[in-house]
Amino acid sequence: MRITIGNTKRAPLKYQIVITLFLCCYMGFSKPDQDLITKDICILGGSEAGFTAAIQAARLGKSVVLIEPTGHPGGMVVEGLGKDIRFGSARVIGGIAREFYIQVEQHYGLEADFENPAWYSKYEPSVAERTIEAMLAKEKNILLIRKTRIRETNGVEKEGQRIAKIILENGLEIMAQVFIDASIEGHLIHFAGITTETIREGNAKYKETLNGIQEKNTFRQFQIKVDPYLIEGDPSSGLIKTVQPGALGAHGEASKFIQGFCYRMCLTRDPDNLIPIEKPENYKSDTYEIYKRYLKEGGTLFAPYPNRHNGKTDVGSWHDLSANLYGENWAYPSWDYKTQDSIVQYHRDFTLGLIWFLQNDPSVDTATREKWQGWGLPKDEFLDNGHWPRRLYIRSARRMVSDYVITEYDTHINNRDTISDPVAIAWWPPDMHHARRIVKDGYAYNEGFTHVGDSKSWKPFRISFKATVPKKNECTNLLTPTCLSSSYVGYGSIRIVPTFMVLGQSTGAIAALAIDKKMDVQDIPYGLLQEVLTTYHQILEIPRNWLEIISSNN
Repeated sequence: MRITIGNTKRAPLKYQIVITLFLCCYMGFSKPDQDLITKDICILGGSEAGFTAAIQAARLGKSVVLIEPTGHPGGMVVEGLGKDIRFGSARVIGGIAREFYIQVEQHYGLEADFENPAWYSKYEPSVAERTIEAMLAKEKNILLIRKTRIRETNGVEKEGQRIAKIILENGLEIMAQVFIDASIEGHLIHFAGITTETIREGNAKYKETLNGIQEKNTFRQFQIKVDPYLIEGDPSSGLIKTVQPGALGAHGEASKFIQGFCYRMCLTRDPDNLIPIEKPENYKSDTYEIYKRYLKEGGTLFAPYPNRHNGKTDVGSWHDLSANLYGENWAYPSWDYKTQDSIVQYHRDFTLGLIWFLQNDPSVDTATREKWQGWGLPKDEFLDNGHWPRRLYIRSARRMVSDYVITEYDTHINNRDTISDPVAIAWWPPDMHHARRIVKDGYAYNEGFTHVGDSKSWKPFRISFKATVPKKNECTNLLTPTCLSSSYVGYGSIRIVPTFMVLGQSTGAIAALAIDKKMDVQDIPYGLLQEVLTTYHQILEIPRNWLEIISSNN
């Protein structure tokens, strides 16, 4: 057995020892000795949903293999994202997700306050990771395979409408009775021939109002005028970095451009736990020309501040100008691994370069530099990846298209919730970040942000069991808790860490029941599923006073 530790050269010796011991205890296999593994359930993607699906299936007596390409199960929970509970959404976090939040709060000597609309957990990524690793290790029926992914060519073998086997890049073959795609990218459902969508469909397809091109955007829009041309005032000179060519288009038309990705930056100012940001080898000051002009015109940029335990940050990006790279990611959902990897690398290089720029470039004003100076990478986080998150925050990728599609209709406050087979509660407004940065009226313009934060416009809704399963004529032993059947707008209300955790647990239960009852996943009687989910403390009903809860925290 070979365990690959990864890049720890920047860590002090004591941290190298810590990570080595940690990985030796928990890394599992890079490639097991045997070439074929047979389990009851195979889960591709150790995301927020992947680890809960594995635990639930194991608790129902099923043997599980969980495959996590980064080597670190937990998804964005362990990759820097911290504040993903808002609007009182903690009220509907049950089951294994609730166990997780209780345990991370206990680490800090605190209690999780799910009844408080303003409560959210401020855990550090490393604490979340240790909690999840311990939860997985406690279950005896889970085999965890790390640092490999499904083979891009001929990675799925089907017999009729059933997946018989998947093949990983390391050569390992896995047979199972039921498969779960808990990745964000949706590689398994795609390779299995399931119908998927990646674009903003446009309003007409599902009779929506928030999909497709947004003709007028005021939310997170530039509040100052920024010249987008290489030579200011000269359109013939070309465009500066982060601005894309192309016309705005008509409101509501379909668009290949999707909401921007970013890294959730976990930084620290603790001098005993800090590694300074180094100037990237491929750094070019001109890459950040738009930031120079923004500041020159009097703009105020986002900045880090301590918002999690031990003085660390969760620096997100949703501002008019931040680390979101609008328009730079449209190829990610549907292109090949090489393209996806290059987009991830570009975001990493850009973001580290942006931090260095804001801390050091003479064009940055003193006030902005002072806000960023002194922040660095934490020695005790992401030890095998140069203390930088392993995963880019992929906000939207492939979405399954099944017999039931979650749309804007489900989210709107005026529409009655008629779902009779809930497997989770979505408690988040339609929330899709800008998708492009173009030129409008001679200046830089962000297009695509839709955030319905007004409590009079959106409502929590129950997520249908049918949205987790593909059409029966496409596959009968496959589920997904992360690439649900939904429109671009519908997905904007689902793509939240706690919701994924809850959905993962539910799909783990569905998979186990399909094996017990020798049924296709689509045919599980909901009454039976509801009984299992309730037994394992899932919350499937919306509180009667939900509007009061949202309004008090809006």
